[in-house]
Amino acid sequence: MRLSTVILPIHRWSKGQKVWQHAEELGFHAAYTYDHLTWRTFRDGPWFGAVPTLTAAAAATQRLRLGTLVTSPNFRHPVTLAKDLITLDDVSDGRVTLGIGAGGNGFDATTLRRSDEEPWTPRERADHFDEFVPLLDQLLREPSVTYEGRFYAANEARNIPGCVQRPRLPFAVAATGPRGMKLAAQYGQAWVTTGDPKLYEAGTPEQSVEAIRGQLTKLGTACESIGRDVGELDKILLTGFTPDRPLQSFDAFVDFAGTHFALGFTEIVIHSPIPDSDFAADEKVFERIATEGLAQLGH
Repeated sequence: MRLSTVILPIHRWSKGQKVWQHAEELGFHAAYTYDHLTWRTFRDGPWFGAVPTLTAAAAATQRLRLGTLVTSPNFRHPVTLAKDLITLDDVSDGRVTLGIGAGGNGFDATTLRRSDEEPWTPRERADHFDEFVPLLDQLLREPSVTYEGRFYAANEARNIPGCVQRPRLPFAVAATGPRGMKLAAQYGQAWVTTGDPKLYEAGTPEQSVEAIRGQLTKLGTACESIGRDVGELDKILLTGFTPDRPLQSFDAFVDFAGTHFALGFTEIVIHSPIPDSDFAADEKVFERIATEGLAQLGH
């Protein structure tokens, strides 16, 4: 199992650089950030762009993998995103993982829409995602792409020299529904979940485990349907959205991580503490988890 962290892009770089470097010093496998225009309770505070932040982090670190959790069609076009990712993969010398999902319906999901436009429905988000992922895959693999689809177009979109990582940088596909699971099975090097959001407020940890077990079963079915071994995919759990409180104490994390490792997860992601927020946590507990947590599990 691997342990990673999320660093929200809320700090001016004079401070943010130290947070990313500290994550590397603590030994995290990867550090991710959200690719939003802003997010929920942080909407009235500082929030910087994901790709520039990750590019700066690439220059400020040496070993740490970097990525998004997650990028979505809400804010991105495959052609321009591919160019940004190839550049980021080059600057980082092949340390980038793209976390990608269909997106949600948060308030910033409509920032690029006209005032008379309705937010995308879940089906519309899935429709865009169905076209977005295969096109992005092609753009990152091939030097020149021409494509015309229902939502996206590319006219001799050139991406030379391509990714440092071959045949392209890895995709970690966030999905819980059948269409997203199919994309994860076909295009993903990893699958991402946050658990069942319906259980966050009123559910129990036991209910959450069963819901996640069901998601893993669906992922296995999706892989089987295309003849792929589900064991080829890493399974990533982004914490903070289940009824559990794994950062409440070191022992709480060890219990949580052990339970989810037994389910088949290969990577757990915890949020870097942010005081007075949904992600408040004791910094000392966070640091102990980073340095001792996996060893306690024998990993």
